[in-house]
Amino acid sequence: MKRERKHIACFHLYNDFSGSPKVLKIVLDILLKGGHRVDLITSRGGILDTIESSDRLRRHSYNYHFSSRAIVTMARYAIIQIYTFFMSLRWMFERDVEFYINTILPVGPALAGKMMGKRVVYHYHENACSKGRIYRILAWMMQQLADEIICVSAYQAGRLRRQSKVTVIPNTLPAEYVKDLTQIGGGTFDHRRVMMLTSLREYKGIGEFVELSKRMPEYDFALVINDTEEEIARYFKSHKIDGSTQSNLTIYPRQRDVVKFYREASIVINLTDKNRAIETFGLTMLEAMYAGLPVIVPTEGGIAELVEDGETGYKIDVQDPTEIEAKIRRILSDRAKYEDMSRKSRQRAYRYDVRNMVSEIERIFGE
Repeated sequence: MKRERKHIACFHLYNDFSGSPKVLKIVLDILLKGGHRVDLITSRGGILDTIESSDRLRRHSYNYHFSSRAIVTMARYAIIQIYTFFMSLRWMFERDVEFYINTILPVGPALAGKMMGKRVVYHYHENACSKGRIYRILAWMMQQLADEIICVSAYQAGRLRRQSKVTVIPNTLPAEYVKDLTQIGGGTFDHRRVMMLTSLREYKGIGEFVELSKRMPEYDFALVINDTEEEIARYFKSHKIDGSTQSNLTIYPRQRDVVKFYREASIVINLTDKNRAIETFGLTMLEAMYAGLPVIVPTEGGIAELVEDGETGYKIDVQDPTEIEAKIRRILSDRAKYEDMSRKSRQRAYRYDVRNMVSEIERIFGE
């Protein structure tokens, strides 16, 4: 029997080079290759712009970006929700269209989809419980509006009040990207470089990373921040962080290609403060593990599910810089231990093969 192809209207608020649009690109590639028709509604200027053109893909773009002023960001967010709500009404009389909502932020089209009787599938990337009241309200609305919720980790799914029609599909990486990462090998132990890739958020441990570089002058530190040079400079000034005097610390703005950074790194760390935010997955850690790099991550969240403590890296609280320093020194002072961790890290990463996501996504949208 021939499988029915669907028409999917996909909504994503902010198209940049962070984890959730990267995962969305993989999902859309799966859907398009599966013969489904996709309308993609998102902002301009990120990784979703690189999706290969197809006669089954239609793009609808708008301008959107965050502001350093919360009230401005909220106003822009509200305008986009109103815009996408009314835009969604164009599919009112199309019986076969389904709504795919990436992250909990596009609530406008989700509400419109539910009102029109469309099937609404949410791809839930955040951990709303550890964020502000607005995120918790959006998570509550998701649980009321969604016909199906995709969670990226067991940790995340376990914190939803709703348990029916909830599927855990761990994040993954495109096959061609995995190939680039797995070609990295050899010499990383001798580079003695500690790297962190992060967004420009206070709870991400940027200040702690800079302080760590000061405590360990014999190692190189690379900080890759997913934002512009202007915003990074403004953030460092407002938070009184001084990294300009550190000869062993290099700070990079938003990058389109991060493979070269993994090639130069020895260890990749994540310093998210679990008391202020919980990482629901940790895509950069998976990238690092595919590159054969030991990792250091927080002790809680979906990110902790990636790591076997003492085997592929370590789980440590950001509040314990002395222990983080000790673990870095332990990894980079023993070549045999490092190479064993490197091998096990890559083996662990292969559990998150893209083929597992393909089968699950095809099942969900084939129902």
